[in-house]
Amino acid sequence: MPHDKPILLAAGGTGGHFFPAEALARELLARGRAVTLVTDRRGQAFGDSLPEVPVHRIQAAAPGGGLLGKVKAAVQLGIGTIEARALMRQLDPCAVVGFGGYPSVPTVFAAGRAGIPTVLHEQNAVLGRANRMLAGRARRIAVAFPEMAAVRDADRAKLVRTGNPVRPPIAARRDAGYAAPSADGPVRLLVTGGSQGARVFSEIIPEALRRLPGALRARIELAQQCRPEELDATRARYQGMGLGALTLESFFRDMPDRLAACHLAVTRAGASTVAELTCIGRPALLVPYPHAMDDHQTANARQLAAVGAAWLIPQPDFTAETLAERLTGLLSDPAALAHAARAAHGWGSDDAAVRLADAVVELCGRHCQEDGANGNRIEPSEAAE
Repeated sequence: MPHDKPILLAAGGTGGHFFPAEALARELLARGRAVTLVTDRRGQAFGDSLPEVPVHRIQAAAPGGGLLGKVKAAVQLGIGTIEARALMRQLDPCAVVGFGGYPSVPTVFAAGRAGIPTVLHEQNAVLGRANRMLAGRARRIAVAFPEMAAVRDADRAKLVRTGNPVRPPIAARRDAGYAAPSADGPVRLLVTGGSQGARVFSEIIPEALRRLPGALRARIELAQQCRPEELDATRARYQGMGLGALTLESFFRDMPDRLAACHLAVTRAGASTVAELTCIGRPALLVPYPHAMDDHQTANARQLAAVGAAWLIPQPDFTAETLAERLTGLLSDPAALAHAARAAHGWGSDDAAVRLADAVVELCGRHCQEDGANGNRIEPSEAAE
């Protein structure tokens, strides 16, 4: 029976690749589907959150610098593909879902060779390099953004917009309405740069806030993530500034609450950040990380800015003077903030995992129907031939 055949999720590397896999696993398990995770030797498991999901580890590596690094990576990917082909024979999955990054390459490649339908999930507005390698073998490419770069014309018919799954505590705040700051009330400003913060924010934002009118500074309640080694220096920069409130942490465990409460966020433009901002619907100043692969964070930010959900400031233009001018204008214009919040909320969603699961399950059903109609079901012993 189709439900007896597992769905393999190929993920590893960063949390940006790994969390969507966990969200999909939860949704598939809730539908009574069997799920198995395939990751690389360094990849984490779903751990205590989903102990019922079996984990298989195979070899994989991103191409390193220089000829030697590339050769080593090619060898590891080759070994991983052999291991993945053995898994196809052993597990006989009804579908494989790859979440980008080189840890997904051997599994998706082996599935394509075995005739097992594959779905790729792309979190960013630029198709990642691993997904580009695999796109020709995929039946579906699930995407988070309506406009996708680096997709071949031949693969565009495979695109289906599902969105990028967010954490359950973020999804639970989807209906938290946005109330713009009043003319003389507090202004809650949230600054994040990823789990370890961003050095440029710690350097620029204090100087920008110092340039604001004193009355506006006194209204600002600032919560900012910093690198652990920069906490003391950053706190010193705010000394005597007269902010309404100041919270500096290296990691916010209550991020869903802080995001829902903020009036304006200053953040990078990674895929998970964009998904969380738009799920809850919060306006943001986006400063893309300039060294991201293929500059995908700028592509992400441009799409939000195009629909009025955020304002893009390239890092070379992210100066104290520019930021102070932008903050003065925005924090004095609650209507503009409210408009951006509505646009962000309209762009985002809290059901990406459901939509992604729909696409995967539909593909599983179609594959089983085709096998039954053609009488050519792939047997496990044939999968690697």
